[in-house]
Amino acid sequence: MNWRGYILLVLLLLSLTACRDNKEPSHLGNLSQGGSNAETAAYGKYADPVVMRIGFKVPDSRLNTGDSNDNNPITRYLESITNIKVVHSWEAKGEEAFTQKAQLAIDSNDLPDAMVVDRDQLKKLIDNDLIEDLTETYKNYGSELIKDMYDSTKGEALNDATRNGKLYGLPNVAINADSPSLLWIRQDWLEKLELQAPKTFDDIETIAQAFVNKDPDGNGKRDTIGLSGYRNIVYGTKPHVNGLDTIFNAYHAFPTNWIKDSSGKVVYGSITPETKQALAKLADWYKRGLIDPEFALYKETQEPIIAGKTGMFFGPWWMPYYPLSEAVALDTKAEWRAYAAPLDASGNFVAHMAPVTDRYLVVRKGYKHPEAVVKLLNVFTRLERRQDPNQEEVKKLDDFSAQTGIQPRAYYPFDLLLDYSDAIEKHYTDIQQTLHNKIDPDTLDPDTRVIYDQWMADTEQPKKNLEGWKVANAYKYGAAVLTSTAIEGVRSVFYGNTLLMQSKWPALQKLESETFLNIIVGDAPLSEFDHFVAKWRSQGGDRITQEVTVIVNGK
Repeated sequence: MNWRGYILLVLLLLSLTACRDNKEPSHLGNLSQGGSNAETAAYGKYADPVVMRIGFKVPDSRLNTGDSNDNNPITRYLESITNIKVVHSWEAKGEEAFTQKAQLAIDSNDLPDAMVVDRDQLKKLIDNDLIEDLTETYKNYGSELIKDMYDSTKGEALNDATRNGKLYGLPNVAINADSPSLLWIRQDWLEKLELQAPKTFDDIETIAQAFVNKDPDGNGKRDTIGLSGYRNIVYGTKPHVNGLDTIFNAYHAFPTNWIKDSSGKVVYGSITPETKQALAKLADWYKRGLIDPEFALYKETQEPIIAGKTGMFFGPWWMPYYPLSEAVALDTKAEWRAYAAPLDASGNFVAHMAPVTDRYLVVRKGYKHPEAVVKLLNVFTRLERRQDPNQEEVKKLDDFSAQTGIQPRAYYPFDLLLDYSDAIEKHYTDIQQTLHNKIDPDTLDPDTRVIYDQWMADTEQPKKNLEGWKVANAYKYGAAVLTSTAIEGVRSVFYGNTLLMQSKWPALQKLESETFLNIIVGDAPLSEFDHFVAKWRSQGGDRITQEVTVIVNGK
C-alpha cells in the first residue's frame, strides 16, 4: 500500500469511529455505575447543563425548610444526576387549577417545554401539531424499567398515546387495583355488636342499622353513622373515599360511563334501568337513616370518617394511607377492615375498571432536548421504585422524608407515576410467599421489601408507627381482598369529549348530578329519574350518543 492509500484508510477508519460515536449525543456523559448502551442513554448525565421549562402541579404538602417548589432536596438531587435544570414556567395547585392552566397554555400556543395533559388536551395538541413525535426518542432513551411497566399493559398504555403509528405522549399506567371500590368497616364495632361480615345488600342494611342504633362507640349517644356518602354520589372513572359506585356496580349500573348493553349498543350508563334500581335502593337507605343524613353538606367528604363517627364507607384498597391514618391517629382503638360487598344477584363482585391511562407527558414541538424529558421520567421512576443505585443520596432523601413527612414524589417535575399494572397484587402475593417461608426476604424486589419490612414492624408493634401502619394495613386488608376476590371488571368503551359535548355536556352533567342527589335525599320521587332521562336525551344526549357510537364503531 502506498502512502496515499494508507492515509485514505486512516481517514476512513476515523470516519467510521466518528459515526459510531455519534450514535450518542456528544453532550451525554456515561453512567457512573456502568451498564449497557441503552441504559447509558436512559440514565447518562449531560456534560453541559440542559434547561427545561415545565408546568408544575403544586402538591398539598408544605415545604417548611426554607426551600421552594423548584429548589429543594428532591429537585437538587434530580439535577445533580442528570444536569437538567428544571424551571417552572407556571405553577397551579390542585387538579382542576392545573388542568385550566394547561388548557390556557394550549389555547394561547404558549407551551412550556414539557407538561402533563389529559386525554382531550392530548388530542388538541396532536390535531394542531404542537407537540413532538416521541416514537424514536422513547425507543432510544426509555429505560428498561419504564418499558417493562408499559409492557405490563400489553401495549394498551402506549397505544392510547399513539396516532397513525406515532407516539405523542408518555402515559401514566393505571394500577388495576385502584379501580374497585371496597366496603371499609369498623371491625371493632362489628365484633362488639356480634355482627357477621357483609356480602349482600341485606347484610349491609343490618350492619348500618346496628351502627346507627346500638351505640357502637359506647359514648351513650345516638351519634354514629351507618354508611358515609359522597355529595356527587359517584366518582365514575376512578373511585375515591365515600363514592357509592359499588352500589351501582352491584346492579350492573355504571353511571357517568359509556358502556355497551346486552345487545352491543353503546349507551350512557347514567340513563339505564339498572341505574334507576340503584337510586331506589340508596333513596330507601337514606329515608331509613342508614346513610349519613348530612353526607351532602360536608365541605370535605372524609370529615365523619376522621372524626370517628362513621361505621362504613366505600373506597379503594389504599384507604389506610388516607383518611384512615388520620382517623386512627385520633382513635388508636379503631380497627378497619375491607370487604368485597355488596355482591350482585348472582353472587359476583362487579367493578368498573378505570382506563389504562388518563394522563400524558408531552413535549413542545421544537424543544431541542425531547430526550431530556424521557431521561427525567427514567430517573424519578427508578427512584420511586426503590431501584436507584445512588444509595448515599437516596438515604438523604429518605431522611428528609422522615423528618418532614414529605414524599419525594410530591416534587418530581411531572405528576406521572409509573408502575406495573398488577403491582399491588404481585407485592401482596410475594409477601404472603415470604411469610410462609417460600421466598427469602432478601430476594424480594426493593419495593416489595419495603412493604414487607413495614408489615413485619407493624405486626410486632401495632400502630406504633403510623407511617408503617398505613402500608401494612393497606396491604393486609385492602390488597388481600382484591387478591382473593374474583372481580367481574367492566370497562368503558369511550373516554374524552365529542364535538357536541363541548357545548352541551356541562348542562347535562348538572342535570344528572342534581337529579341523582334529589332522588336519594327525598327531595324528588324516584319517578323523576324517567323525566331526567327524557330531558337528557332531548337536550343533546341522543345526538352525543350518536357521536360516541360513530367513534367507538369506527364509522
